[in-house]
Amino acid sequence: MKNKFLLLFISVLFLSSCVSKKSFLSKQAELDAFRVECEERAASITSENERLKREKIALEAEIRRLESELAVARTAFQSEQSKTKTLESQVNDLRGTNASLLDRLADLSVVSQTGAESIKNSLAAISQQNKYIQDLTSTIQRKDSVNLNLVMNLKRSLADVNDEDVTVEVKKGVVYISLSDKMLFKSGSAEISPSADGILAKIAKVVNDHAELDILVEGHTDNVPIKTASIKDNWDLSALRATAVVRMLQSKYNVKPERMTAGGRSEFVPKVSNDSVKNKAINRRTEIVILPKLDQFFQLAAPSTKEGK
Repeated sequence: MKNKFLLLFISVLFLSSCVSKKSFLSKQAELDAFRVECEERAASITSENERLKREKIALEAEIRRLESELAVARTAFQSEQSKTKTLESQVNDLRGTNASLLDRLADLSVVSQTGAESIKNSLAAISQQNKYIQDLTSTIQRKDSVNLNLVMNLKRSLADVNDEDVTVEVKKGVVYISLSDKMLFKSGSAEISPSADGILAKIAKVVNDHAELDILVEGHTDNVPIKTASIKDNWDLSALRATAVVRMLQSKYNVKPERMTAGGRSEFVPKVSNDSVKNKAINRRTEIVILPKLDQFFQLAAPSTKEGK
């Protein structure tokens, strides 16, 4: 009887130990699973945070680009407003002159047939001049609109290029693209570097979308003399660099050659004084000038000249 009781007691202890160990292992497994889940959620949160940071950087860059485009648009709009006001003032002056002549004609009691005919011709000429000014105003507005669209397209296309290497601006009613020589050429060379290939490709794409405009490529140097076996002086270097750019635009990017002109300006049209290393670097540049076709303006002026005779 005593042995049976002892055996029963040992059995109970053994079973109790097994149940406790099993429960412990179960809890340990649950804890491990919870830890893995927490680590996965932490990794997911970190990844999402990085994605949001990248999106923030992209949005900030887009905001800066849009602000730049808005500033260009505002400048062009203000310029257009000023031109419109000037032309409206001229039109009003002509209308006043016309009205004054009519009043004087009505007050005259005796006017010879020759004098009356002369006055009529003068009034007709004034009317034709008024129409010419209106047509010219419309043409200028269209040109300014094209320039604004061209500048915005170029700035958007070249947004990833350092501002020190490429600048786009409107001067004297035409668009100037200024390219630094360090980006286009090696020192003292007229061979276009591979790094400039992508820049010229972007410019060519935009100018090919505006086939109605002509292109002038100008080479500029600083005032440091140069003389090598293949280059005589700065005139030679500036002209060779301009023709190298024109040649690549034609042969590689299909810009029509009849639209383009290449010219060397040597050291004689500096942007700043050649009195420092930094200023000399600014003056060493190639400028692509996008121009309206001059024959279009001559055609506009021709009818007015003919009618006024």
